[in-house]
Amino acid sequence: MLAVALLTVASFAAAVELRGDHPDTYVVKRGDTLWDIAGRFLQRPWLWPEIWQANPQVKNPHLIYPGDVLSLAYLDRVAMQPGQRSESPVNAVNLSEIEPFLKDLRIVDSLDGLPYVVGLEDDRLRSSRGQVAYIKGLDGIAPGQRYLVVRPEKRYRFVERAGLCCDLFQSEDLDARGDTFRGTGEFWTNAVFPSKNTEMLGYELITQSTGTVTRGEVAGIQASTLLLDAEGRDVRVGDRLIPVEAQPYDLQFFPHPPKEQQKYGRLTVMSVADKYRTGGPHDVIAISGGSREGIDNGTVFSIWRRGSSTVDTIKDGLDKDESLTLFESKVRLPDEFAGHAMVFRTFNNVSYALVMSSVKPTMIGYELKHPDAPY
Repeated sequence: MLAVALLTVASFAAAVELRGDHPDTYVVKRGDTLWDIAGRFLQRPWLWPEIWQANPQVKNPHLIYPGDVLSLAYLDRVAMQPGQRSESPVNAVNLSEIEPFLKDLRIVDSLDGLPYVVGLEDDRLRSSRGQVAYIKGLDGIAPGQRYLVVRPEKRYRFVERAGLCCDLFQSEDLDARGDTFRGTGEFWTNAVFPSKNTEMLGYELITQSTGTVTRGEVAGIQASTLLLDAEGRDVRVGDRLIPVEAQPYDLQFFPHPPKEQQKYGRLTVMSVADKYRTGGPHDVIAISGGSREGIDNGTVFSIWRRGSSTVDTIKDGLDKDESLTLFESKVRLPDEFAGHAMVFRTFNNVSYALVMSSVKPTMIGYELKHPDAPY
């Protein structure tokens, strides 16, 4: 059966530019990603939804499977011939690249009110699977409830800078109490900025383990008992608890441009995973925007190094001391394109994105713009 997705070339030619070497037909293979498939046909893969207007008669017309045959006709249509569909549909990215960040990381607006580990079995410093942790803040809890044990690793803050081009976004490591700690986090690097006129964007929590409540608070005992029943990282005093969710994250992503345009300087790279300060393709970054800014999973941004402000030594003199030159008298240089990133997990004020392609390393403080922003 042939399921046909119609499109009129004239209607999208101005917005969607086909690759000069695009194939007339392509057979989807195991291991393909939607980003790569879209990139075979389009100069800008994030515009795939513009041309993929799938036949509504197909059970789920947005999904593409290994074995499906995609064809771009010479006139006015893209056609898809379904294969046997015995495998999982292709995704925008390989889930293995982002799985730890889907399962193990999350952002909460506040740590206040979260239950926490107040002690461990045998007064240990660390506990693991098969041992128990004692929890404060689970008043009235019934046995059998399951919780994730999480650790505050990072806090993100917005810093307003009046009169300058861009605001700042601060990323700080935390200690066991959720307070600022000068050290290196397990997942992210540290970026230090001035702290005044700030707004808290959120606290980053990393999953340590999972446990089941075996005993609530009883007379004379002011802590509940949690049996750690999953392999994971060590559990320490000060770790927090959040309820286990059936599926707290998306598993399918469809690349698309942002729904809203943000003012310059509002969206920046706050952290780069597992790196000192830089990242490249297939690295994860944390960005200073979320659902509050209209960002959702699949949103694609371009990444830019902000243009420097430099002294015009030809006009002002070769011996001009740049450190003493007023900002207004400097020459602002153009921003420099670094690559593209796609959001895969969104919270209120912070999102995680995967760097999809790059021409130079992505660094903390880089600007995020519409993917079609002019070079």
